[in-house]
Amino acid sequence: MIDIQSLTKMYYSIGELSKMLEVNASLLRFWEKEFQLKVSKRNKKGNRLYSVKEIEVIHRIYTLVKVNGYTLDGAKKAMKSKNKDAIDDRQVVISKLNGIKQKLIQLKS
Repeated sequence: MIDIQSLTKMYYSIGELSKMLEVNASLLRFWEKEFQLKVSKRNKKGNRLYSVKEIEVIHRIYTLVKVNGYTLDGAKKAMKSKNKDAIDDRQVVISKLNGIKQKLIQLKS
């Protein structure tokens, strides 16, 4: 799980994003094709650079497919439906709770 609020850089490489999500870079490229995602920036070599907004979308896909067990078709429908606000709200709460947990752990030690 990625804490979106803790992201500090403007752009992240596909390798960095794959490590954050603990998935292969090839899966991210596959999702890019399947969900028709547009990666807005590439470096001089042509490598993908993901913005925070793009990472939020990919994180939503990750949550639907890997955490909630949606099929790709089900995830596509959920992304298009208005229920994505409920998913976003749940993710915001989870990320905030994870942040609080980390702060408590730091205070304890």
